[in-house]
Amino acid sequence: MGIQNWSENVILVNLAAEPDLGEEIQSVCEIVSKRTDQDVVMDFSDVEILTSSSIAKLLKLRKVLFDNQRKLVLCCVRPATKNIFYVTGLDTVFSFVQDQFIALASLQMAAAEM
Repeated sequence: MGIQNWSENVILVNLAAEPDLGEEIQSVCEIVSKRTDQDVVMDFSDVEILTSSSIAKLLKLRKVLFDNQRKLVLCCVRPATKNIFYVTGLDTVFSFVQDQFIALASLQMAAAEM
């Protein structure tokens, strides 16, 4: 697991594969519950499959961030994994970008517009 403070207001998370994925998402949720000024970028490079439990934790994390008017961006999501989001109808709930650079840049641009 790799949770990094990329900047003052952005946490970058390099997720591990299941079964550790759910625990990592839960850890990030606990962090942003305490530090409510954080946006989150989650790198799915090593994730091949999502369990329903991990999806539920992602939704909880999204809600915590949304309630604090913060953003969650998912990047490097493999086609097979992204298909899980499509099948469940969650492809419109989450923000997806191609890679970490684009994810971090999009958050910086959004912050500059505020």
